[in-house]
Amino acid sequence: MYKEVINKIKPDLEKTVDYLKQELAGLQTGRATPNLLENLEVECYNQKMLLNQLATIQMPEPRLIIIRPWDKSIIPDIEKAVSRSRMGLSPVTEEDFIRLNIPPLSEERREEIVKILQEKVEECRISIRRHREDVWKEIQTMEQNKEISEDDKFKAKDELQKLVDEYNKKIEEIGDKKKEEIMKV
Repeated sequence: MYKEVINKIKPDLEKTVDYLKQELAGLQTGRATPNLLENLEVECYNQKMLLNQLATIQMPEPRLIIIRPWDKSIIPDIEKAVSRSRMGLSPVTEEDFIRLNIPPLSEERREEIVKILQEKVEECRISIRRHREDVWKEIQTMEQNKEISEDDKFKAKDELQKLVDEYNKKIEEIGDKKKEEIMKV
């Protein structure tokens, strides 16, 4: 019976891992990639929208990104969003597009990006801990209500911890891989 409760959090833990992958895809690694900008929020039309819903993002060269908005009137809004992002990019506006030159990463900038990476990894660890606490409370309640035995409660605790360890390891591996990518000169 407790296995159902434990299995119930697996989709949430998967969502946490997917969230981390998506967030880390947007971190700069010294090469131009559409992932850097596609989830950037732009304030235009009196609402926040993702850049990939407002423009095409092209990479004609390894260190160059071209943003072509479908509506040229929002170019200043896109510029503002890029400037405010934590990416350290300076937009250059041409007639109907925005050009972003991706500078090679300095050691200082790499360290800044690694700090952001570590914040995101820690955010995911906290989310996993929160899920573990919720399930543990549910298991304890089941034991108090005599739905499961005390032995089952401790078996459930062990299984829950194994599952949490497995997902923490996944998160750690994803973070380490991205850190290696960022620090590679």
